[in-house]
Amino acid sequence: MTIARTLAAAALAFTTACATAPQIKSTPVSEVAPKPPPAQTSAATSAGANTPAGANEPAPQELFQAGLAAFDKGDYDTARKGFEDFVAKVPQSLNAQFNLGLIAERQGRLSDAQAIYEKVLAADANHQPSLLNLGRLYRLQDKFDAAISLYEKALKAPGHEHDVALLNNLTVAYRLAGKFELAEATARRVLARSKDNPDAYKNLALIYYDQGQYRLAEVVSANARKLAENDPGVYNNLGMIYLKLNDRARALAQFQKAVSLDEKFAPGHLNIGAMALSYRDYAGAERAFAKAVELDPTSYEGQLYYAYALDGQKGRDPKKGIAAGEAYEKVLALRPEQPEAVCGAGWAYAADRTGWDKALGFLDRCKGLQSTSAQDKQLITAKVQGIEAMKKNGAPQPPEPKKEATQAPNGDTSLLNKVSEDAARQEGTPPEETAPPADATSGDAATPGGEAAAVPGNPAPAAPALAPANGDAPASSPAPSPGP
Repeated sequence: MTIARTLAAAALAFTTACATAPQIKSTPVSEVAPKPPPAQTSAATSAGANTPAGANEPAPQELFQAGLAAFDKGDYDTARKGFEDFVAKVPQSLNAQFNLGLIAERQGRLSDAQAIYEKVLAADANHQPSLLNLGRLYRLQDKFDAAISLYEKALKAPGHEHDVALLNNLTVAYRLAGKFELAEATARRVLARSKDNPDAYKNLALIYYDQGQYRLAEVVSANARKLAENDPGVYNNLGMIYLKLNDRARALAQFQKAVSLDEKFAPGHLNIGAMALSYRDYAGAERAFAKAVELDPTSYEGQLYYAYALDGQKGRDPKKGIAAGEAYEKVLALRPEQPEAVCGAGWAYAADRTGWDKALGFLDRCKGLQSTSAQDKQLITAKVQGIEAMKKNGAPQPPEPKKEATQAPNGDTSLLNKVSEDAARQEGTPPEETAPPADATSGDAATPGGEAAAVPGNPAPAAPALAPANGDAPASSPAPSPGP
């Protein structure tokens, strides 16, 4: 990893918007809870005397419904308390346990969520909401073999051999693992029984996309659009394809179409932010990424790119550096020791005196990473010495040590030509454009380099990765399956 790439430099790693199979509706789960026996009334109790202990405690079903109501309002702490109290009274309820896992996901406690889903599946291996969400968590951690194994095992259960949601998720896992033949065969397995399944077409398009067959991916995406003309994932994926075909204006229009259809479609906001970031429109990128992480706080890419957008503004506003440092720390909460987040936090916190103590800690960690080059270590040493000197005598902060931006590994200087899912890990140089597209968020013209460039020597973020619309179907809301 190189610390000194410019903020606009790097392969544009857009996040391909996950194509979702028919999503579980965002209406909370209905739970069939045992009803308490009718209360015995008497003259004494009517008068308020001899009230049994606990008589005023809410019934289990009331706790469950209160948890659902709080979840629907986004009050996850209250929802968590309601479901925990319910589970204490009805420990056999798998739906309530699943909902606790879902809340843990929404709160960014991914390890807790994983443990809960695994516990539910240990009790019922066919609890589909837990299957879908656990597989998604495995994929988020790049544990593709674990996800594949989970789906394959579930599909072997009697009556589940042709489960469309599981097959679409398995297709995604195969594709992400680079097993394209298996991925295509699985997508066609869905279409053989359900020829009008738009999510299978979305997955098939992404399989071709990943293999560089962009025109074929476009044709298949067109089929998906005919079947689901209001699906934002279809337009998001078309935007990715048009970027590969060097039609940037058309790509931006597709991303904007996606979020116009569903303002809560996080991948669309993520990709709009990526386009803004590639043109060094850091303020526009900040707005788009802020929306993306609000919608999906568990997105590692979203948190990282949000940090990049803030980082790009610290030259004009040092407080943005502090905000960027905090955003990098959220990345590390999702992926501990992620090199770009460790080093990024160090340089971001160094932008303002209030962040110097944290900067020293993160820069020391960055210096110890194997991915940090000898030249970068020298830059860190100089920066640390400067901060320590300023802390000691209160002198003004010296200029950053200078270092030239590094050319992309493959020599390609075009940001928007790099739209693969792993492109966020690559580096590059800013594109040379004479007619930049309109600002992705405001509609105004955005000039490359319009914002102050990063000070040489600072860590520079790569532009983000495309969010594909996979044909998976994570259970994004409380599981709608009846019974405890």
